[in-house]
Amino acid sequence: MDTPNKIRSSARLASLGDHLRHWRRLRRLSQLELASEADMSTRHLSCVETGRANASRELVIRLCDRLNVPLRERNRWLTSAGYAPMYKSLSLDDPSMQAARKAVQHLLDRHEPWPAVAFDRHWNMVLSNRMAQAFLTGIDPSLLDGPLNLLRISLHPKGLAPRILNLDQWREHLFERLRLQIQATGDDGLAALLSELQAYPGSPEPAPPALEGEHPGVLMPFLLRTEAGLLHLISTTTVFGSPTDITLQELALETFFPGDDASSTMLQAMAASLPAMP
Repeated sequence: MDTPNKIRSSARLASLGDHLRHWRRLRRLSQLELASEADMSTRHLSCVETGRANASRELVIRLCDRLNVPLRERNRWLTSAGYAPMYKSLSLDDPSMQAARKAVQHLLDRHEPWPAVAFDRHWNMVLSNRMAQAFLTGIDPSLLDGPLNLLRISLHPKGLAPRILNLDQWREHLFERLRLQIQATGDDGLAALLSELQAYPGSPEPAPPALEGEHPGVLMPFLLRTEAGLLHLISTTTVFGSPTDITLQELALETFFPGDDASSTMLQAMAASLPAMP
């Protein structure tokens, strides 16, 4: 008889062993190394990976913990092992997520007069403050139709790309972030997005000289031409520490700061000209 948390499904899903083998190799761990970290025998791990032994729900979660498997993928592991998914994935528009949505929007709004956005795992903008919206002017309408993908808006020749003074430097910075994200999540959609972005043209202009106070590899400048002048920005990324909802785990906040006094003055002037919040 099935236990209460078991489910039956006719869907053709990959086996638990397939998931385990894929993520173990993605994390570059041998069976011996993973077995040691998961406090189990190498023989038992091998049997689970080859389908000769079943895994308890507790063991599935423990292996996911050791391999740092994202919550979305953990549900697939549990389903493949014959258990019910345990992590919810609710839209921020869901009534039960209103407290979280308000908290995120509060963080973004309080970041003004500097720009800030929240985006999902595929870099689609979910929320923003007024300052971030101000930078969407002059972008081809086709890029604003449907989900606003921040990477396409940044790097597409009909987006912000022609206005980014250090475009090639910024491109490589974003590409490296995407590569690390793909390595961490194994997301095919992100891999396809990276291929698309790499096909966009780079800058026809020579790289700008290094800025005073610039620290390559520590602070990445974002140099944007605007009607008010050249903005020198730097950014930080924030993620939620230990969420149990997939949407919140995959949500990231990108907050921009002025990189010099002139940019600070320009941003404050821009913020003062924006309509007041309702």
